[in-house]
Amino acid sequence: MTAGFDFWDYVVFIAYAFLILGVGLWVSRDKKGHQKNAEDYFLASKSLPWWAIGTSLIAANISAEQFIGMSGSGFALGIAIASYEWMAALTLLIVGKYFLPIFIEKGLYTIPEFVEKRFSTNLKTILAIFWLGLYVFVNLASVLYLGGLAIETIMGVDMLYAIIGLALFAAAYSLYGGLSAVAWTDVIQVVFLVLGGLITTYLALNTVSGGEGMLAGFSQVLEAAPEKFHMILEESNDNYVNLPGIWVLVGGLWVANLYYWGFNQYIIQRTLAAKSLKESQKGILLAAFLKLIIPFIVVIPGIAAYVMVNDPDIMANLGGAGMLNTPSAEQADKAYPWLLQFLPTGLKGVAFAALAAAVVSSLASMINSTSTIFTMDIYKQYIDKNANDKKTVNVGRISGGIALIIAAIVAPLLGGIDQAFQFIQEYTGIVSPGILAVFMLGLFWKRTTNNAAIWGAVLSIPIALALKFIPIPAFEPWMHQMGIATVLTMIITVVLSHIQNKGADDPKGIEITKDLFKTTPLFNIGSFIVCILLAVLYALFW
Repeated sequence: MTAGFDFWDYVVFIAYAFLILGVGLWVSRDKKGHQKNAEDYFLASKSLPWWAIGTSLIAANISAEQFIGMSGSGFALGIAIASYEWMAALTLLIVGKYFLPIFIEKGLYTIPEFVEKRFSTNLKTILAIFWLGLYVFVNLASVLYLGGLAIETIMGVDMLYAIIGLALFAAAYSLYGGLSAVAWTDVIQVVFLVLGGLITTYLALNTVSGGEGMLAGFSQVLEAAPEKFHMILEESNDNYVNLPGIWVLVGGLWVANLYYWGFNQYIIQRTLAAKSLKESQKGILLAAFLKLIIPFIVVIPGIAAYVMVNDPDIMANLGGAGMLNTPSAEQADKAYPWLLQFLPTGLKGVAFAALAAAVVSSLASMINSTSTIFTMDIYKQYIDKNANDKKTVNVGRISGGIALIIAAIVAPLLGGIDQAFQFIQEYTGIVSPGILAVFMLGLFWKRTTNNAAIWGAVLSIPIALALKFIPIPAFEPWMHQMGIATVLTMIITVVLSHIQNKGADDPKGIEITKDLFKTTPLFNIGSFIVCILLAVLYALFW
């Protein structure tokens, strides 16, 4: 076991990089005599099959915040953090059945575009600005920071150069090729992501068992740290403030999940690019199944690292490499990069390629969605309404590049945060309650008015900030704050809608019919299986 990269690790990693760039640029090429238009660039010509949608959803979602941040949370608090992944599987089914039919029927490019069709241009602009700020200063910046942290830890490259390298890598194909390049390279990224994650999980558990295999290692981890295998934390647990017991299942985590999977541009955009609604729903179903296995490749390694660090015999066997960048309660996010040091030559390159795949695929998705929102909802609305396809695509490329540059400048400033996954969720939770409340009422309550929705969206921010910074012990868990902010925003919006419309339906209200939500037997049976598997997992680790 040696720290650092060897020759074959570099060969594997460079081969991965060339493969991704080659495929990205190849699928980005224009067909002879065809100029790339807005639908080609932003929605992959609406041609994505179900398996590309499902894998691309996971690649966009699983990033450094999962591999590093969630492993860090696994080190610090255990399997309970897997609620994000397992509840996401159920959320995806809800999105596929109840949200996608409406979005696809309306032929959307962006989520803010739905707001314009249901409410008004003013509210669309407000939410578009919200999203642009969130994507650039929280999502893009944090993914760049965590990716840079991993490269610095594993390869010894300075954080700043690592961030620049990741940004250039993601930009190389995503800015030129648009969503098509992002989605098709994601299919390859997911193979690396899952393979590399499984290799790291195997190594960690095999090391714990002293070379007796993964199952023996898992059994020893269960025995050595039983407190790390409870999905529902007691109120006395130090981490209750982050994962507040049963309220994780029935409270604020639903706000985070429904917002993220249902109304988040860089996630939902690949479902809007499907050949058809049925194809999109099959992709959603594939993603739901994949979400069930993610904790086993991102959370379990963190728990195994916790057991290793606290076992003197294991640490003695690791030698000098075990003392390099060792994770601790204060620096839990070092757990995953620390584990990668101990992989054999060659496999270390595969595992690092998996981590890079997670980072780069998410960066590419965020860049593409940021440029889509700016171009379609800001530029074409206020700057050049008559821009042709060539100009629209070029503006998309330029705006994506500028967003990436800003995020790369902000990323190093995030140094010092620990459990970055929780940090991202917490600060996204200031914006998500208002957006979720407005969308849910806009979709399913025909009496919601434009003015009420605007007031609800605007007031949700001070409500969320007040709940966050006013010291009320009962509201201390930030998931409670998200849930309460969402309910208060919905109450404000409902009351104002009643005052304005006197109980009448809004003219732009959506007509909901039974036929709109009909799904295929395949989707129904697959959804039932996912629900059964979820029940089994929660029963095992309650």
